[in-house]
Amino acid sequence: MPAFRQVGEKQLPNPVLCMAWSPKRDLIALANTTGELLLHRLASFQRVWSLPPIECTGKEISALAWRPDGKILAFSLRDTKQVVLCGVEKAEILHVFPMQNAVTCMHWMEVTEESSALSSFYNSEDESKLFLPKLPTLPKSYSTTSKIFSEEKSDEIMNLLGEVRLNILVLGGDSGSVELYAYGMYKIATLTAVSGTCRSLSLSSDLKSLSIIAEVRSADNNPEICYIQLDTSLLSDCLPEVTRMARKFTHISTLQQYLHLSLTCMCEAWEDILMQMDLRLTKFVQEKNTSTQVQDEFLELLLWGQSSPELQALLMNQLTVKGLKKLGQSIESSYSSIQKLVISHLQSGSEALLYHLSEVKGMSLWKQKFEPLGLDSEAIEGAITAVGSFSLKANELLQVIDKSMKNFKAFFRWLYVAMLRMCEEHVPPELNKMTQKDIAFVADFLSEHFSENEELFDRKGKYFNVERVGQYLKDEDDDLVSPPNTKGNQWLKFLQESTHLKESPLLFPSYPQKSLHFVKRMMENMIEQCLQKPAEVIGKSVKQSVFLPLYTVPESPENTPRLFELPSLWNDKKAKMHYVLFCMPEISLSKLYLLRKPTDPNRNIPNTVVSIDLSHHLDNADDDNTAAQPSCVYSCLDARFYDDEMLTVVLQSSEEQNKRRILAQLPLASTMSCEAEFKWEPNMRLDQQSGAVPCQSLVLGNQWRELESMKAQFVAVNGIRKVACVLSANLRHIRVFEMDVEDEDDEGAESQNTSADQDMLDTTMSSTGQGGEEHAEAEADAGGQTGQTGGVLQNTEERLESEEALELS
Repeated sequence: MPAFRQVGEKQLPNPVLCMAWSPKRDLIALANTTGELLLHRLASFQRVWSLPPIECTGKEISALAWRPDGKILAFSLRDTKQVVLCGVEKAEILHVFPMQNAVTCMHWMEVTEESSALSSFYNSEDESKLFLPKLPTLPKSYSTTSKIFSEEKSDEIMNLLGEVRLNILVLGGDSGSVELYAYGMYKIATLTAVSGTCRSLSLSSDLKSLSIIAEVRSADNNPEICYIQLDTSLLSDCLPEVTRMARKFTHISTLQQYLHLSLTCMCEAWEDILMQMDLRLTKFVQEKNTSTQVQDEFLELLLWGQSSPELQALLMNQLTVKGLKKLGQSIESSYSSIQKLVISHLQSGSEALLYHLSEVKGMSLWKQKFEPLGLDSEAIEGAITAVGSFSLKANELLQVIDKSMKNFKAFFRWLYVAMLRMCEEHVPPELNKMTQKDIAFVADFLSEHFSENEELFDRKGKYFNVERVGQYLKDEDDDLVSPPNTKGNQWLKFLQESTHLKESPLLFPSYPQKSLHFVKRMMENMIEQCLQKPAEVIGKSVKQSVFLPLYTVPESPENTPRLFELPSLWNDKKAKMHYVLFCMPEISLSKLYLLRKPTDPNRNIPNTVVSIDLSHHLDNADDDNTAAQPSCVYSCLDARFYDDEMLTVVLQSSEEQNKRRILAQLPLASTMSCEAEFKWEPNMRLDQQSGAVPCQSLVLGNQWRELESMKAQFVAVNGIRKVACVLSANLRHIRVFEMDVEDEDDEGAESQNTSADQDMLDTTMSSTGQGGEEHAEAEADAGGQTGQTGGVLQNTEERLESEEALELS
């Protein structure tokens, strides 16, 4: 029986650019050349969902990374220079943020260090739940104008927080740009000590150093592959403080996203319903051809109960009694929706923002702990003030809505009765009563909504104005067209007359001339200032500790991605070591090189570089297998760390007639025990002194398998889940393997559970109208990308949960 068990194989319609295994589940994410993101599971390599490219984010995926808990998938887009966080269970885009440079590689790590200070913080992190109510669920979007968030809910937004233990998303790009995002949301460091284009990177789990593989231009302008190690000891020395600060700012970033989506829902409610009403009444007013103002004719109808024949004809023919009633109900419904969103979402989110910012201010005042990280109490105080102003503006909008609703209700009730009388129909007694207050409301409505201001509307008095609420929701810098009337406000009068309170820092400024969008944008800018300073301070503390030029590479065409190419980085958490795997084909086709560096830049170890000689016969225990040759020279096509003690490699024989491909596992024990020490000559590349590198012979045992009928080229592995995915040179042919299947007894027991679970999952897939992967591939073969994710996403959450339950059993 050959080593490793093949469990899936597919011919994909589009070339794959990136692939990454989930750290927690048997799921692999693939990104192809069309910009589509695919999620497959191990069982028969069946597709779980697909996320088509979206115009507002981008179409050229350049890197993938899973959050350590496996619930969020990050991917970068080269064409729009954005990073997207996607919820795995429902394929929902939860967060998007821009980058200065295009991202070429990313790595998402989790801190493993423990301390008493961190343990107490982990236990008390949810204290905010004791003081703050749970944020209400966001409604579905009213229209398709915001497809990116069309099914968004507050629970998914809160999933951005993830676990309390610190995890950091590291993003590397061209021009040497490297940024660190705590919890994938909050930028805690911007690094400037890197030159060249980042090819891969790895932050150590103890936060002491960051390893980077960069492509750097040499003095003679040739591209060189270099290993760079950056000292990030400030992060490790201040780990409890960094965790507390990052967690708070992640709460704040998540709340900002929540407020943004709430305001988006408000704007859609306004645009889709009220603006339709605006257009209908505008058309009604424009079709009136007499010189008399509409406002005057309505006032005559209000005061004397008489209307001109033209107004009567317009009312009866254009609006109609039924249309008027429907219009009134739509207005009331939309106003109520906006009002509820302000009360339950904007105000709740603002209160939570004030709570977390106040706690961050308290942290900033503990200068001994937090001043080295760049927390500025003055900037935080400015952010608190801006959030207070936003709350005031939201409350002002509530008052405007309340007044507008009263006027609208009174106007439509009065006009409805007037039109019934014109039709000589029966008027219900409860509608026939009008108090002096109702008449005042109607008069206010006529004066406010049938404007004669030619400068504002250029309609010569024939424009119906419903901007009283809409002006607050416009994302513009212009002042409000109709600011609230503050005359007679006793509190404002008292403040103006008070010498001490007039400029008091305890009072939030209200900005009466500005819209809600304007104040929200000002609030976001103030909070952004709080976020930026720690990233600058921490970034400046990071210094380069190691710079090792490895080898030269041939000049590649512009925009050619090197997404799968070696070198490969690995962080051994137990031994606290960085490993770099690479080949130097121009020096030796049959050698694989391993560079080791401790995560602590001040610690020295012998044998920094060793090589593995691949020119060795395959030691085969199966006599019936005639594929094994007595001896053969192999070259390494791809190599990845399977775990701390094992490498997974794709090898190619040097035979001209039969260049067979081999998938193999290489134990590292013999390589690490190499006694000879390599002394790196300064000012020289490694390829210029490769003859002095200690060498170990290849030991495979029976841990290899020939990849027949496949031009295998690349491999992605997950040692925790014990799986590997091999990709062909044309980037379309994929094979999936379970790697550890030697124990037949354990395998049999597990396979029974797996098959039972698989039957349940297949039943679920068929019940949702999806014919499994065959259905998805048939769609792809027939026409490529359908762009429809709705049907595929149904019951995905239940399927993933059932998988997780099996894995934990």
